Amino acid sequence: MIQRGLFITICFIGFILVSAAAAAEVQRKDHAIYIDKVLNAREKQEESDRDKARAEAKGEEYKPEEKKSEKKLLMDFSTIQRPRSIEEFKYAWHFPPIRQWWSSTCWSFSTTSFLESEIKRQTGQEIKLSELYTVYWEYVEKVREYVRTKGESLVDEGSEGRAVLNRWKQYGIVRESDYTGLIGDAKVIDHDALIKELQSYLNYMKENKLWDEATAIGHTRLILDRYMGRPPEIIVVDGRQMSPKDFLKDVLKINIDDYVEFMSTLSAPFWTEAEYKVPDNWWHGKEYINVPLDDWYGCLHDAVIAGFTVAIGGDVSEPGYEGTQDIGIIPTFDCPPGYIDQDSREYRFWTKITEDDHGIQIVGFKKLGNHDWYLVKDSSRSGQEGIPGYFFYRDDYVRMKMLTFMVHRDAAKALLAKVAANAPKEPIQK
Repeated sequence: MIQRGLFITICFIGFILVSAAAAAEVQRKDHAIYIDKVLNAREKQEESDRDKARAEAKGEEYKPEEKKSEKKLLMDFSTIQRPRSIEEFKYAWHFPPIRQWWSSTCWSFSTTSFLESEIKRQTGQEIKLSELYTVYWEYVEKVREYVRTKGESLVDEGSEGRAVLNRWKQYGIVRESDYTGLIGDAKVIDHDALIKELQSYLNYMKENKLWDEATAIGHTRLILDRYMGRPPEIIVVDGRQMSPKDFLKDVLKINIDDYVEFMSTLSAPFWTEAEYKVPDNWWHGKEYINVPLDDWYGCLHDAVIAGFTVAIGGDVSEPGYEGTQDIGIIPTFDCPPGYIDQDSREYRFWTKITEDDHGIQIVGFKKLGNHDWYLVKDSSRSGQEGIPGYFFYRDDYVRMKMLTFMVHRDAAKALLAKVAANAPKEPIQK
């Protein structure tokens, strides 16, 4: 009786402590602050170098401009219990972060890094691949679709992680050492002039109804070659000549069809494949498996816990997201913790408060207090502040602001089985 009474007492105390912690979490209030939006010395020098190089390329005199001070709204992060270093996380193998510089090519950097981690996981090989090889061919295929739709399809720098799989299937892939995508003595990526010239050419095509595909592709490649260099048709690996497609099949040895992508939106039926309706899904791909938010998050969480990495995309423009702090969280003044659910997520997507801004890779996990924290590898400019190349995303931020993720199907067996069991018996009318 004494032991049973002691057990009941311990359980009761535990319940009280857990309840108190939960109540504190619900009652906690975050506060908003304004800070000066200023560039640090490194950023100022980088912008100066970029602007000077752009002026010289145009044959113009470089005249530095003093930028006006701006304010931006943030939450006060000082009271947040949070990770402080990447060493606090248990993380999977990945190459050190690298920058996408002056380009909107996060979709290629994040998904390429994800697939590099997959190659290491499955074959043990550490092979640094070329992000810009995929970018080159993505531009080609965007122009092809632009011609097919007579100017209705989007041609811009952005895309989706799924595009990397599509381009690898079509064109293979090469190592970074085989193709850097940089011309001459260029050290960093800058696609500003490239996209302006390409879009100018496409506008000319549309105005004059020049819809010959071969001519359009040929001229597009001339532009790409001038700014990025022509990608190799043959590479040499261990003394053997091979095509990029052979390199994918015979050396990397991963199956592109083993990767699945999940989203969670009320705008399409759950348990079905549907289109991810954002501008960067320019080919209107319907490969995205739509599942309820709890299933979506649960699969992602379990995959990372099991040692997989995940390529993920979503919104990175909130008061709870700040590069100098390496943090992504949802402040209570944005949405109280208990109200972060399918509906509040959908409202933000529908009103475009949440947009498809950025692609990153989740590489690690840490439990801290009542929250899951994720170690995120980030190639963007904001990701170079604080701890360069990394962010710490809290579970609330992932649930509310991240929109899709890609993972190996082995990490999603339980969810895929649930999809199969719940799939509509009759075909959905699209």
